[in-house]
Amino acid sequence: MMALLFSLILAICTGPGFSESSSRLRLVGGRHHCEGRVEVEQEGLWGTICDDGWDIKDVAVVCRELGCGAAKGVPYGNLYKPPAAEEQKVLFQDVNCIGMEDALSQCDKSEDVFNCLHQEDAGASCEILESLRLIDGPGRCKGRVEVKHQDQWGTVCMSERGLPAAKVMCRQLGCGRATLTQRCCKKNTQGQGPIWLSQLSCSGQEKSLVDCPSGLWGENNCTHDEDMWVECEDPFDLRLVGGDNRCSGRLEVLHNGVWGSVCDDDWGEKQDQVVCKQLGCGESLSPSAKVRKSFGPGVGRIWLDDVRCSGKEESLEQCRHRFWGYHNCNHKEDVGVVCSE
Repeated sequence: MMALLFSLILAICTGPGFSESSSRLRLVGGRHHCEGRVEVEQEGLWGTICDDGWDIKDVAVVCRELGCGAAKGVPYGNLYKPPAAEEQKVLFQDVNCIGMEDALSQCDKSEDVFNCLHQEDAGASCEILESLRLIDGPGRCKGRVEVKHQDQWGTVCMSERGLPAAKVMCRQLGCGRATLTQRCCKKNTQGQGPIWLSQLSCSGQEKSLVDCPSGLWGENNCTHDEDMWVECEDPFDLRLVGGDNRCSGRLEVLHNGVWGSVCDDDWGEKQDQVVCKQLGCGESLSPSAKVRKSFGPGVGRIWLDDVRCSGKEESLEQCRHRFWGYHNCNHKEDVGVVCSE
């Protein structure tokens, strides 16, 4: 009798479909398995989560449950293609995690979903745990290729199919497109440890380097004269132009190798704080609208619109925004920022 009572209480408390034992989680449509639209399996069918109340704490739990690294951002789920199928249900709304839970099933949420369509699907962006890196270059997106195997970093031997492999690496690292691949380096910057991979034969479509055919780990006839060097575009560089110094001016972001401006829709002090922090320019000085417009209009692309930050992000990349290049603005609405140097 007591066992039956306990089972009834457990069923009432856990509710259907989102208990720890019956649900699975995945991210769909991203550049890798640690980014995309959040989907949960319920009774053998995959459904989405409404982004009402969805924030970086909820993303942190998703990243932890999937074995990914730290939470990077809270993107809109409908940016990831292909979109959720019409027959997929929006399963949960108002998910509210503390951020320390081990699984999304442990977070408060509502299963009574109303007025929430797939245009409001939640997304998540997490870091990939470090297994690939580019080092000794100018920034994290350029350098000698190293991979981690048996808890030790080693180099990769340059192969004939270097460019497709470079495309995969740049994608895995969350950098932009591959711009250069070549043999590395001067003697003083060559690798010193093991040469882990050789005979890479990527198609360029793989999500991770481990998905590419290669020789056996550690078995090769290469030397460090053949270490692989790769350069990718840094996907989210910022600058302020038109001001008296590098810490004031019209905000521009680099995307696909092209600088473009940012629309001031929904722009405010929290977004200023993130920009100043990312540029190492101190605090925002909260300039007036007149000062913001004094840097003049930009030309060319308007890359970002409807940027929404909490103010705690380390990079503008972690803030929510429309898909790259989508906006309803003109250059009279370009954002201007002034920071204390």
